[in-house]
Amino acid sequence: MAKEHKCAGLNIGWQLRSYLALRPMLQPLMRRVVARRVARGKDDPTRAQEKLGQPGCPRPEGRLIWVHAVGLGEVLALRPLLSLMGEMRPDVHFLVTSTARSSAQVLGQNLPPRVIHQFLPLDGPDYMARFLDHWQPDLSIWSEQDLWPGAICDTAARGVPLAYINARLSPAGYQRRSKVRAGYKDLMQMFALVAAQDSTSAGFLRSLGAPNPQVMPSLKPAAAPLTVDQEALAEIRGAIAGRPTWVVASSHAPDEAMAIAAHQKVLKSDPTALMIVAPRAPERGSDICRGLAEAGIQFAPRSRGEPLEAAHQVYVADTLGELGLWYRLAQVALVGGSFGETEGHNPWEAIAVGCPVICGPNTRNFAQDYLQLEELGLAHRILSGDHAPDQLAEWVRAGLHVADTAPAKDLRAEARDALRPLAQDLLSLLPE
Repeated sequence: MAKEHKCAGLNIGWQLRSYLALRPMLQPLMRRVVARRVARGKDDPTRAQEKLGQPGCPRPEGRLIWVHAVGLGEVLALRPLLSLMGEMRPDVHFLVTSTARSSAQVLGQNLPPRVIHQFLPLDGPDYMARFLDHWQPDLSIWSEQDLWPGAICDTAARGVPLAYINARLSPAGYQRRSKVRAGYKDLMQMFALVAAQDSTSAGFLRSLGAPNPQVMPSLKPAAAPLTVDQEALAEIRGAIAGRPTWVVASSHAPDEAMAIAAHQKVLKSDPTALMIVAPRAPERGSDICRGLAEAGIQFAPRSRGEPLEAAHQVYVADTLGELGLWYRLAQVALVGGSFGETEGHNPWEAIAVGCPVICGPNTRNFAQDYLQLEELGLAHRILSGDHAPDQLAEWVRAGLHVADTAPAKDLRAEARDALRPLAQDLLSLLPE
């Protein structure tokens, strides 16, 4: 058994202690990493100092709950829980941190009231001390898989209660963490509450030392619809002028290749059909345009400000923060990440605005969600194979004329009600 040591008031073993000992030496490198990312356009220069612990705005008065999730999708998934907790405790403010640049550019208009967004500092002791000194959270909630040991230890050492929710652990992730099982166990023991997305993840976390992990209700069905710019909606709706429209949302290269092949077939039966491609990474817009040109398809890229015209068969929506717009314009959506190794993206964002979903064969990240939606007839799966483009084209043609997502409304209401016990448990961790 590893000998335990005291570190900033915490009982931890040698694995976690070794990590903490390395942090001060790595801080100069962290600063250079931030500077390099700014120079390459990967970080916002006006907010890069947040990653070094410099606050971007004042701390609100009163109780503050700090919630961390790595990127845009993970933060958006937390909205129903934050809304519910905010309704239950009108005196509480929320600080949401993330690491992905894209999250900051979209979150402002989609976050509930009394929620502030900042970037999480890199895991250096000075950066985290600066962050914690300014924000002084009363409760720290971590989500999904993005756990930074130094930040968690620094927070626990200050006596701030910790919770880990919406946890997800794949078999591969479990195997990686098993190699540092002792350190991971020390980390898990710092959380007063651990709630996983599914029973498999809960079992993995229990094996790694999490105390009594529970399985929580899914957050995704309960989320409010993505917001939309009404002026942009009216403008593009006018340009579409009633054309049958489908969207390829949060797409990656394998999804787009499949969609282009299917759209060519759709166009043969309906030359007025329009496909909107909204890539997960908008900077890939030029690659998508190149592929469309090679396929002989007429297109317009949104990022260049080109107007959508009747001759355009595809609109490349290579912008950030407009997914709520595209879902409202389409009659059916192919949700990306499901034809490659990404293992799927959130289908509920489409369902919430009345847009039924098509997916590819790989949806492990959202397995339960797709199972529910397929049972309701709101999602249709395309299997791999030579006939996949034909199957996709067939479902697109059917979806362009049938769009009934009413059965999902009950599911969404039930999901929101199911979150109340978790919200109460989290709020009970706030110190008196």
